Amino acid sequence: MAARRMLKAVLVDLSGTLHIEDSAVPGSQEALKRLRNAPVAIRFVTNTTKESKRDLLERLKTLEFDIAEDEIFTSLTAARNLLEQKQVRPLLLVDNNALQDFRGIPTNDPNAVVVGLAPEHFNYQMMNKAFRLILDGAPLIAIHKARYYKRKDGLALGPGPFVTGLEYATDTKATVVGKPETTFFLEALSGTGCKPEETVMIGDDCRDDVGGAQNAGMLGILVKTGKYRAADEDKINPAPYLICESFPQAVDHILQHLL
Repeated sequence: MAARRMLKAVLVDLSGTLHIEDSAVPGSQEALKRLRNAPVAIRFVTNTTKESKRDLLERLKTLEFDIAEDEIFTSLTAARNLLEQKQVRPLLLVDNNALQDFRGIPTNDPNAVVVGLAPEHFNYQMMNKAFRLILDGAPLIAIHKARYYKRKDGLALGPGPFVTGLEYATDTKATVVGKPETTFFLEALSGTGCKPEETVMIGDDCRDDVGGAQNAGMLGILVKTGKYRAADEDKINPAPYLICESFPQAVDHILQHLL
């Protein structure tokens, strides 16, 4: 376990950590209330591309989580920021429910490819269209490259395998904007006045949540909910700062040992 440090911010993953689809991880609502009584900034960071930020917020409110919209930083937001910066017109391979977060971005005559989790678009015709655009020089932007995620019916493929397929076919590398990229974690902290070394990240993805956060200079707490599988903690170096059964146990540790 790393040496004790002054904690000022907590980043919390959503899917798999606080909830799995429409079911909350037991005890998470009360644990979040306890954390809010501590003198720390809280931000919620997610790679989800299955729904817009507004729909995600509604889901969380239905599950009785006390979360404000401006506390959520999504990989969709990071992708939109990059598109505006590059001033490109994307072919958007994202779930239809996520298109709202790209409203106002021109998509006619695309000259860039953006890939999120989009099962209804991952067919030969659409992937071939993306392939041809990339061959003609369009940048490939991956909202994230997660291998898989947790659904109620079990683990399911994430966008990573499809991004990797396009990389392989076109002999190019995608620009990744979501976790585990350091820039994503730093953007999530912007506005809090907190530094990475004053921050802890809680999540169920050893590589993207914990590994990414620790590479950015934060502490990482891995929870054994959501997509976690036995021995996941052995997949990263350095190992997670801490491994907990679930979010409530992680909060208890923070309140007892990091403040």
